[in-house]
Amino acid sequence: MPSLEKLQKEGEVGQARITQYTRYLTVGLAFAQSIGYVFLFRSFSPNTGTAVISKFDVPHVFLIVVSLTAGTVLLMWMGELITQRGIGNGISLMIFASIASRLPHGLQAWWTNPDQVFKVMMPFIALAVVAGVVFVQEGQRRIPVQYAKRVIGRRMTQGGQTYLPLRVNMAGVIPVIFAASIMAFPPTVGQLINTPAAKSVANFFNPQDAPYVIGETLMIILFTYFYTAVTFNPVDQADNLKKYGGFIPGVRPGRPTAEFLDRILARLTFPGALFLAAVAALPTILIAQTNANFFFGGTSLLIVIGVALDTMKQLEAQLMMRNYEGFLK
Repeated sequence: MPSLEKLQKEGEVGQARITQYTRYLTVGLAFAQSIGYVFLFRSFSPNTGTAVISKFDVPHVFLIVVSLTAGTVLLMWMGELITQRGIGNGISLMIFASIASRLPHGLQAWWTNPDQVFKVMMPFIALAVVAGVVFVQEGQRRIPVQYAKRVIGRRMTQGGQTYLPLRVNMAGVIPVIFAASIMAFPPTVGQLINTPAAKSVANFFNPQDAPYVIGETLMIILFTYFYTAVTFNPVDQADNLKKYGGFIPGVRPGRPTAEFLDRILARLTFPGALFLAAVAALPTILIAQTNANFFFGGTSLLIVIGVALDTMKQLEAQLMMRNYEGFLK
């Protein structure tokens, strides 16, 4: 959006205005999602035999919606406090804590599993998946950037050489969340609307079947390209390099630099998108093949590993700023 892009370039004042808009949007989305949860609670009642909501009238529905929305706003406020006074993104750290708190239950479920083959192979599979996620998350293409000498007033700045890091997975876990949210619509509609057509669509997109896995994979690939294009603008990067006297060796400044960055980014995004799709679909495929229950999904692993790596990097930066050697070698 041009108006948001203009605000983003206005510095601290623009960022504060965007943060304010984000808070308002969060409240609106939380209110709408709370209404959806109320109807979802109502659909659970016939299956369990006990009504989740005793009286489905306006006062009770309004009370539940307001409570869920207020809880979301409270979590948003706590996340912002952690971001301001802690290390890393507060919301990400809270999600990390929520997922990590289920680790003891997951270990107990693995230890009590009657399948001995699964019991032996699971640690090796987990180590291989974690190593693969860390390898891809840390993978990057370093584009060399050369800065020419410049004369500013009576001073001459020396030209230096640095690099522009382009990560293989620049989108992070966001495309997986987008795809999972969209693919969750057909089963949710099938629960809310009690018609044969809605039921058939919900059964067709069952999370354990092939159509759901294929649809989620395609959605993840599309959203990875979309989110990468939103977060990284090659034209702006080329303009900034040209403004500060930087250039990529062998590439002319301006439009050729933007086309070069766009071509490199398109090639990097494809393996990153395939990686995200594989991590999201691997647990479902293994469950269908082995009939074993994996306590953590691909999205949870991506969030936990990504937040852990980001927190370690920020701790390392804080230690280096205070003249310590750090703990990462």
